[in-house]
Amino acid sequence: SRAVSTTAEELVGFYKQMQYIRQIENESNVMYRKKQIRGFLHIYSGQEAVAVGMESALTFDDAIVTAYRDHGHAVTRGDTAKSILAELVGKYAGSSKGKGGSMHMYNKATNFYGGNGIVGAQVPIGAGIAYAQKILGNGRCTVALYGDG
Repeated sequence: SRAVSTTAEELVGFYKQMQYIRQIENESNVMYRKKQIRGFLHIYSGQEAVAVGMESALTFDDAIVTAYRDHGHAVTRGDTAKSILAELVGKYAGSSKGKGGSMHMYNKATNFYGGNGIVGAQVPIGAGIAYAQKILGNGRCTVALYGDG
């Protein structure tokens, strides 16, 4: 069936999560301009609905792997503003212990295989994860995003 149902409460929750992502992105942009963030910074602003909407159809048992714009997906996969901003400035409290930066957020507990700085690298990784899920017969799915979102 193609019918979709929702509630006002669920829609407000989506909006709040999108606003939370936007606030993180706005703050990271300010930090980048102040040169507190080194290297690259790929802002997710304007794409918040992609991560929030997609996550509403998934569970943390399902896997996500994406490209370099991964901050919004990190949020929907359970990371906090603190862990994301810490990662961006290279602190141990970051989602990848400060080693990955903007393009390499990761969360093993929620099956978020992060972003990739190499164009297209997420496709074979996503295919491998999906194939493993098929072999295991666990009924889970993998989303490998290609492009900006």
